[in-house]
Amino acid sequence: MNLFRLAGDLAHVFAIIILLLKIWKTRSCAGISGKSQVLFALVYLTRYLDLFTTYVSLYNSVMKVIFLASSGATVYLMYVKFKATYDHNHDSFRVEFLLVPCVLLSLLINHDFTVMEVLWTFSIYLESVAILPQLFMVSKTGEAESITSHYLFALGSYRALYLLNWIYRYFVESHYDLIAIFAGVVQTILYCDFFYLYITKVLKGKRLQLPA
Repeated sequence: MNLFRLAGDLAHVFAIIILLLKIWKTRSCAGISGKSQVLFALVYLTRYLDLFTTYVSLYNSVMKVIFLASSGATVYLMYVKFKATYDHNHDSFRVEFLLVPCVLLSLLINHDFTVMEVLWTFSIYLESVAILPQLFMVSKTGEAESITSHYLFALGSYRALYLLNWIYRYFVESHYDLIAIFAGVVQTILYCDFFYLYITKVLKGKRLQLPA
């Protein structure tokens, strides 16, 4: 554990809180990609299957439960409770173009060819691109609500902070994971354009718009 990882985890939890509060308070999931949320739920499900078999620490177990429960709650709110407010028309990204390559990569490039390790690797690859349906939806509609922008910024900050965590661990602990680092770099790059627009638009009180 180090400051960068802790800050990254807090940014991740903060992003989830923003999203759930947005949906619950407005009683609407307008502007949120259900496909991205399903992909994130799949990420946590395949990554944290070891919740009841491997104990690392209380902190680790609590975070796993938070991510599993919150992702399940988000999917429930979007596809069941507030289904009528879900924008199917604009949430049209073909997720099979993400799932198939991630499955193939996890089978070909992993640390150990076991079920749990392949599933963990799959979750790492999938997390790096799971936000694409959301970014595609924002670009398709042409803009995003401020609260949705805050959610995306917090989510992107989580990944950027984890990159700093890996750099820290490499120099201080001589530890590195090339699969996690590669996926993290890809994910951070996907947020770069959004980060720029968030800083130059949203923080100045303007509405965020992505180029179509």
